[in-house]
Amino acid sequence: MKSILLKASNLIFFLLSGSSLFGQTPFFKASEGLQWVSTDLHIHTVFSDGAVWPSIRVEEARREGLDLIAMTEHLEYQPHAEDIPHPDRNRSFVIASEMLQEGENLQVINGSEITREMPPGHINAVFVKDANALLHKDSLSGIKAANQQKAFVFWNHPNWDAHRADGIARLEPFHTFLIENKLLHGIEVVNETTFSEEALQIALDNELTILGTSDIHGLTDWAHRISQGGHRPMTFVQVENRTPEALKKALFEGKTVVWYEDLLIGKEMHLKELIEQNLVFGSPHYAEDKSIMQIEVTNRSAVPLQLEYTGVYSFHQRASIFTVPADSTEKLLVKTKTKKTSIVLPFRILNTVIAPKQSLEHRFKVQ
Repeated sequence: MKSILLKASNLIFFLLSGSSLFGQTPFFKASEGLQWVSTDLHIHTVFSDGAVWPSIRVEEARREGLDLIAMTEHLEYQPHAEDIPHPDRNRSFVIASEMLQEGENLQVINGSEITREMPPGHINAVFVKDANALLHKDSLSGIKAANQQKAFVFWNHPNWDAHRADGIARLEPFHTFLIENKLLHGIEVVNETTFSEEALQIALDNELTILGTSDIHGLTDWAHRISQGGHRPMTFVQVENRTPEALKKALFEGKTVVWYEDLLIGKEMHLKELIEQNLVFGSPHYAEDKSIMQIEVTNRSAVPLQLEYTGVYSFHQRASIFTVPADSTEKLLVKTKTKKTSIVLPFRILNTVIAPKQSLEHRFKVQ
């Protein structure tokens, strides 16, 4: 994994010191009146097959600057049941919720993982009111029960090689039934350390919400080298306010972008808006005796942005492919030959994915 700074020195200080992140700097800027909320909607503790107590999941999320996590224990798979018997499948959520402090940025919501063989495989439901009501002999009844609670339901790791020996996500008739009947609302294109182009195409073809989760069982630091500047996969949800109700509404509307290693993955319209708000070009100017336009470009996000210039001009001090580091400003010297008051600079943002093997292209008007 490439080393990525999480919003420069102030955030890395928090990660190393273990300080709480009340009111931390957001990972991405948003349009006026909107926010990008950072979430992990698939995590485990000892109350299913994880290795830690729920309080550790809360503390990890604080240190990493997340806005919201969902406690999503396996309903049927309970390997620690002899040591930690718990008839209440909401118990993990209750313990995690009690960890929160007044005025804290982090939110915790209730969820469950319906755990079956393929099909349907593993299905997550978040914003559930009572996880116990999802325990049924057949998976369809559990999925319907989640929908009756108005939960947001998504397909976990559809490319998991335990279910797909070739690692390729594909729909079964059961999944098609769920989609056609509005019982399945999203799909993980990123799970833990894997990215599935096939799952992304399924999302695009079926208007499913694009998600990326950690599915963490051990420690996030072990899995993603947090203390060295790494990060877990996250789903960023565009909301008008930070309430759980607003976030659930935005999930149903598909307003998400996934951050996985150094990639940003999402539907074109949402990635375009994120890039517009986080890659900002300053006013151009010329030295009095030169026709080389000078422009500053600022990356306001926590992700280094890899750019490929696709226009007709050339640069004076760099190649057409370059990186603007996270939370930093670079200077461009554009050889325009004659002095201009405005210019359009087309770029391909190489570390974005809007479809299999396709990056976002955007034209920035500078004047």
